[in-house]
Amino acid sequence: MPAAVVEYKGWKEGYGCGYCGAARGKVSAGMWAHSMTVQDYQDLIDRGWRRSGKYVYKPIMNQTCCPQYTIRCRALHFQASKSHKKVLKKMLKFISKGDVSKAASEEEPMDAHIDDVATCDFPYKNESQVSQSELTPLAVDHAERVEDEDKDSGETKEEGNVPKVESDSVQICTDKDTPVPAEPSHSAKAVHAPPKPGKGADLSKPLCRKAKDIRKERKLQKLLQNQMGTVEGSQLQGDQAFLLQNSKSKTNQPKNIEDFIFVPLPDDAQHKLEFTRFLCDSPLEAEHAPNGPECGYGSFHQQYWLDGKIIAVGVIDILPYCVSSVYLYYDPDFSFLSLGVYSALREIAFTRQLYVKAPDLCFYYMGFYIHSCPKMRYKAQYRPSDLLCPETFMWTPIEQCLPLLEHSKYSRLNQDGKAEDEGRLKELGRVRVLHKRTVMPYSVYKKRRKGPSDEASVQQYASLVGQSCSERMLLFRS
Repeated sequence: MPAAVVEYKGWKEGYGCGYCGAARGKVSAGMWAHSMTVQDYQDLIDRGWRRSGKYVYKPIMNQTCCPQYTIRCRALHFQASKSHKKVLKKMLKFISKGDVSKAASEEEPMDAHIDDVATCDFPYKNESQVSQSELTPLAVDHAERVEDEDKDSGETKEEGNVPKVESDSVQICTDKDTPVPAEPSHSAKAVHAPPKPGKGADLSKPLCRKAKDIRKERKLQKLLQNQMGTVEGSQLQGDQAFLLQNSKSKTNQPKNIEDFIFVPLPDDAQHKLEFTRFLCDSPLEAEHAPNGPECGYGSFHQQYWLDGKIIAVGVIDILPYCVSSVYLYYDPDFSFLSLGVYSALREIAFTRQLYVKAPDLCFYYMGFYIHSCPKMRYKAQYRPSDLLCPETFMWTPIEQCLPLLEHSKYSRLNQDGKAEDEGRLKELGRVRVLHKRTVMPYSVYKKRRKGPSDEASVQQYASLVGQSCSERMLLFRS
């Protein structure tokens, strides 16, 4: 197995902050990654690290002016807001009809996919497995009824007519600290007696399907089957297959993001939007695993092509348990399409696709959440999501974190006073060191080293990366 090789650069203190404007407020630790395995990087970001190119950095949370909390979205249960759906509908309308106002868009800040970097910018496994049938109801808004794709009249409000969907799948990919949804009240479990003849619908029987919905389903399946043989690239074929799998009739059920992103376009569509994905330069070593995604793990560019012109490029890291968004850049002439929001929603949909082949991969990481910076709070709108506790490195639902962050910009998010950092450094001597092309534990290197002691620096490095990473990665020493 390849091993990560890193050079620890130590702390950097008193430099400018792009969030609050403080001239000397930021404090972070950093290291240069010559190479890194995807598992090592997964473990590092689950301890608050992020990468910018080959530079990997970690804010010193209790000292920096704007604490940056790692945020992840539970992609399988992502619930799109009305503003998210508005962006998706706007893109569909633009592609199919070319009819979109280019007035000032309502897009989030373009920091959506790029974090302030330090002058250069617990491994999780879900215990429950999900069947394909459980993956289907990725509901986003129970207040929205399914409408014809050609209608763009906004959200309907027939909440009373939409049945709530109860499923054990709501516990998928939640860690042990995530509260289980409360049981419905006894009144909600009441058994409905069959109505008397002529007195209303029999609630014990399934709802009747409309002929229009049946025709739409058959047409969609036929279109997808015809397109499967002509779509270019394995990724688009995967998109089509995922949609086909979820193309069952959804009468009286809300739409999910796939319904907007992968919908077949009319033959006379005004524009053509295409996507390509390929490996890009990164410290992460590309890996393939039998139970992993077909594209493998590593760093990828995602290109967005409109009518043969590239309009945006996103960089993502595909890791053992997540898709991690690194950054996005785009053509400002197309800012009216809210490409920052659209790309995030598309990456969430992509995460859900990867889950089908790689069931451990079910999270979407959005970089850092910075509550003390109002323009960065939009990330909390991608629900359900969790923040990483900076002291225990356990995940806490964001709803529980926001009151704490309103009171203090730095907070221990895990409120269990007995919880502690399970991955903390326990044995400094076991830290792996690369010295003169020889790999050795720090206990051996320390005896061989000549000159002043570097134990304080190694101790600091190992405490920040944790025991597991410090025993796998190679710390370069000259």
